[in-house]
Amino acid sequence: MVHESDALSFLPTTRAEMDARGWDQADIVFVSGDAYLDHPSFAAALLGRVLEKAGFRVALLCQPDWKSADPWRELGAPRLFYAVSAGNMDSMINHYTANKKRRNEDAYSPGGRIELRPDRATNVYAQRCREAFKGIPIVIGGVEASLRRIAHFDYWSETVRPSVLVSTKADLLGFGMGERVILEVARRLDSGETVRDLRDMRGVAYLLGKKESLPDSSEGTIELPSFETVKVDHRSFADMTRKLHHETSPFNARRLTQPHGDRTLVINPPELPLDEGEMDGIYDLPYTRRPHPSYDESIPAWVMIKDSISIMRGCFGGCTFCSITMHQGRVIQNRSEDSILKEAREVAKAPDFKGSLSDLGGPTANMYRMRCKDPEVEKVCRRLSCIHPKVCKLLDTDHGPTVDLMRKTRDIPGIKKVNIQSGVRTDLAVLAPEYLDELAAHHVGGHLKVAPEHTSPDVLKLMKKPEVESFDEFADEFRAASERAGKEQYLVPYFIASHPGSTVEDMIDLALFLKARGYRPRQVQDFIPAPMDIATCMHYTGLDPISMKPVHTVRKLRDRQTQRALMQFFAPENYFTVREALLDAGRQDLIGSGRQCLIPERPPREARERPRRKRRSESR
Repeated sequence: MVHESDALSFLPTTRAEMDARGWDQADIVFVSGDAYLDHPSFAAALLGRVLEKAGFRVALLCQPDWKSADPWRELGAPRLFYAVSAGNMDSMINHYTANKKRRNEDAYSPGGRIELRPDRATNVYAQRCREAFKGIPIVIGGVEASLRRIAHFDYWSETVRPSVLVSTKADLLGFGMGERVILEVARRLDSGETVRDLRDMRGVAYLLGKKESLPDSSEGTIELPSFETVKVDHRSFADMTRKLHHETSPFNARRLTQPHGDRTLVINPPELPLDEGEMDGIYDLPYTRRPHPSYDESIPAWVMIKDSISIMRGCFGGCTFCSITMHQGRVIQNRSEDSILKEAREVAKAPDFKGSLSDLGGPTANMYRMRCKDPEVEKVCRRLSCIHPKVCKLLDTDHGPTVDLMRKTRDIPGIKKVNIQSGVRTDLAVLAPEYLDELAAHHVGGHLKVAPEHTSPDVLKLMKKPEVESFDEFADEFRAASERAGKEQYLVPYFIASHPGSTVEDMIDLALFLKARGYRPRQVQDFIPAPMDIATCMHYTGLDPISMKPVHTVRKLRDRQTQRALMQFFAPENYFTVREALLDAGRQDLIGSGRQCLIPERPPREARERPRRKRRSESR
């Protein structure tokens, strides 16, 4: 039983909690696939608090039983609109591994339990909204909707699917982080406008009706190949992807249209970046920073994030396998130092705080306050990355603000340690010796995670990542900085298997690189083709959409398993897979007892016994 006084400090999640506030109806009902964690790292809480601050009544329907519309009816119809999101992750990536096997934990659910949200949650939730109360506007958003706003390759069904607006029949799609969009939607609907009146907004997409046309001239509009065309023609899909990614800068993006049968998808330019005052206003809201008191089980995502602090958002790296730029934007949006330190002091005062901040960062650890030095150039620039193939000479790479923030956070009473868990962009870090010294001396708990991703120059170029020599330079500098600090510390590098362009020969070279440097990765990342990414286009079409040149792709499960096994060549269970790959590649020289050899001539005992155990298990 949730105590009324405790529940009142959270946004309401039940009819009883609304009644306790004296509400007969909520203005907005936010439907989410995540549990309710009242922390600014979670979208339902953040957007809900933004709307609450503006004077709107917001109720949350978190992880409702989607098998019927009853939970929707119990909460009652919203006065203005439903805001629907699958949660902090795409529901399919949340549910399935790269090998399309069901995951055994959902980090955003109580107890890590699975099956508390449906596959393609945005679709299902929108349908239940319509079933519960016809005629209420439905606005979809979040990562799942944001990355599926256009015709896209869906890895789990191996098909090209239409915009999620088609499958959800939603009235409007807000893409990106959404604070400005959801607030403007609420204010304009509250003033008496209809949801169709909102089609002039930045950061939204919508479907024109069969007999509708764009309300103004088509000047400044780019028409993409139709859904029907990209569904069957790989070159058209690649052309669509290239055009889409070149229209993502908020300063110069043009409106996009894409025919879907007898209807037209319209994607307006992205919302402009939030300024420092807006960022502070969002993160300074009265979050309890706790899960809703109705939960009896711990929520893994909260345990991981509860003592972390976000200092910025966005990423200008432009990695082709990453969705951050397409969702958060390329422009770094920063909080003020005062706002960050205020939050750190609040965290330090919490009764359960143990003295260590788990992170001080964002999508990356070291892009705080970095931006183009020339606003006029920034307005017209369409580069997909500010740091690839080289760091742009106009990019401000000063790590001074980050170093100052790290030092001041450490000095807060009650904080004994400030860990940096966000990924360090190594090609930027090597430009700042003072930052590296500060990082190594005070912010690494023995191991630092970094992501060189691969060693092949061709693959790294397709990824828009620096060549491996850049990682080696960082590794040497980090080792030297750790020695100056009198500490023995190690890097934990992350690499990706089966990325477009990666061949078995490339993975053998990667295995040799790992062996030579003494790295034995315990966790291996398998490439997952997320909707709308450039690398996903490569995977599906076999073309680099930027150059339109052919790209080798790994599509078969067996080939993906081989690439993964080569990255963990030292594991006995991978022995026979690695041996077969080496023989097929003509690399018998890497089998034996030589210094460079990856595996011994004779299989280890565990490798020999594994097939027997498997056969016995299957015969039971």
